[in-house]
Amino acid sequence: MHTGMRQGPEIWLRPPVTGPGTGRPEAAHDRAAARRFSWVGTHGGAGVSTLAAVYGGHDSGRNWPGAGAPPSVLLVARTHAAGLDTVAGAVEVFRRGQAPPELDLDAVVLVADAPGRMPRPLAQRVKALESVIDVYRVPWVPAWRLGELGRPPRETEALARLTGVAR
Repeated sequence: MHTGMRQGPEIWLRPPVTGPGTGRPEAAHDRAAARRFSWVGTHGGAGVSTLAAVYGGHDSGRNWPGAGAPPSVLLVARTHAAGLDTVAGAVEVFRRGQAPPELDLDAVVLVADAPGRMPRPLAQRVKALESVIDVYRVPWVPAWRLGELGRPPRETEALARLTGVAR
């Protein structure tokens, strides 16, 4: 039966928005015990080491997680055009089944490449990415440039819940 909607593997079907205040039950990962993740940068300077330090998990750099590292992957990129290109390519690698079979792509984490609003063409590309995978955004954090990692920014509450970091 053709319904006009294309369906792909379950990993590519976005769940409904859930949680407090939405009128829907919380997602399982919101109330489950914290999972460990491997942060994988899709380009140099994506912010993998900083995210691993702030949110916990394994810093894989720009490599696939090795033996003993958590198989749950969070792909990381900056929000500039080159970063969005590389993360879209990495998502496609998972979609085609070309990533190591023991790995699971959980989400994409986009780290702001500059303070302020994202230009419209880049925002449209992020929206397209959000239509195929869960995307968590991390704002520009001036203190991180100084090595002051501290607590996660308030705007990343959903990512903090996913990774189990208490605010």
